[in-house]
Amino acid sequence: MSIRVLLVDDQPMLRTGFRYIIDAEPDLEVVGEAADGEVALTQARALSPDVVLMDIRMPRLDGVAATRALTATPEAPRVIILTTYDTDEYVVEALRAGASGFLLKDAPAEELVSAVRVVHRGDAVVAPNVTRRLLGRFARLPVDDGPRPAQVDVLTDREHEVFLLMARGLSNAEIAADLVVSETTVKTHVSNVLAKLQLRDRVQAVVFAYQSGLVSGEPTA
Repeated sequence: MSIRVLLVDDQPMLRTGFRYIIDAEPDLEVVGEAADGEVALTQARALSPDVVLMDIRMPRLDGVAATRALTATPEAPRVIILTTYDTDEYVVEALRAGASGFLLKDAPAEELVSAVRVVHRGDAVVAPNVTRRLLGRFARLPVDDGPRPAQVDVLTDREHEVFLLMARGLSNAEIAADLVVSETTVKTHVSNVLAKLQLRDRVQAVVFAYQSGLVSGEPTA
């Protein structure tokens, strides 16, 4: 069965380009398009897409608000934020709103189709060379100075180590090298961390860690 994709962007030429790339893949299918967030919500209800490619800056309802509304629904689709610049001030808010990652609009075609597949299987699109600059924004945002969230105590010592390294933007391979374990072991720990903390993916783990004050300072470069 094909992965159903909804394209949301206020530029028709970009939507056409994305459609051409996605429909060329045998396991992907564009089921609808929308030029603003309000239409996107209507289309999502009618078409039940698996993945939504969401622009940030749009008329009527922007991508942040639309993402927040989409991810709050039962059987919510996964949302990938599309942005022109990796410094877009709205991207952090979109990640907080429940997006599973983001892509630059000039990303290679293979990166776009890979991202759709990655989020569909339940992971997040986290490109360290770009994402860490965004994570730096979390480090400069006010955090909750209250006690450490109790749910973190359910993690084992090794899971806690993996969680903090995830929050600093390290990939599975980098975590494996840092802890001198196999990448397969890291994947198992990541799955356990997400399940125990009831987080959907790595992006939510990053947001949780920074908002809770569990991680501070600039992410690892």
